[in-house]
Amino acid sequence: MIVLGRITAPFGVHGWLKVHPFGDDPEAWSSMPQWWLGAEETWQASKLKSCKLHGDGLIVLFEGMDSRTAAEKLIGLYVGAPREALPEVARDEYYWSDLVGLDVINLADEPLGQVEKLLSTGAHAVLCVRDGETERLLPFVAAIVKDVDIAKRRIRVDWALDW
Repeated sequence: MIVLGRITAPFGVHGWLKVHPFGDDPEAWSSMPQWWLGAEETWQASKLKSCKLHGDGLIVLFEGMDSRTAAEKLIGLYVGAPREALPEVARDEYYWSDLVGLDVINLADEPLGQVEKLLSTGAHAVLCVRDGETERLLPFVAAIVKDVDIAKRRIRVDWALDW
């Protein structure tokens, strides 16, 4: 299951929910007829009735959700989908889950570690790269990230070992 975002609050009185997305193009998720809601290992499919951009997030309505009281029960749940249900990404776009675990090397072919997770900073995503006790935070921008090769499970970056 790929986690796409988290339900943060009800929106209005008719069952709409605010969703904080964990990605750059959450509007593309509106093409998925159902989403999965859950926490940890427990997921339940929910049919999407409507999805709209709202500020820096989404507001969504699921079938059968018709009141604020019902919506309040879903606060804190994650929104996810199986990998095969997600829309295809464009060239040079990636789902964060596809990047986690990739090896990171610099332009001198020195290993920097593996991607442990990604952070959203508002301006851009940040790769959290771990090499034992060393953690590096690398901006996921073209000036730093030179190549992502999912097949080879490698990211090449313009970043020195001692930065």
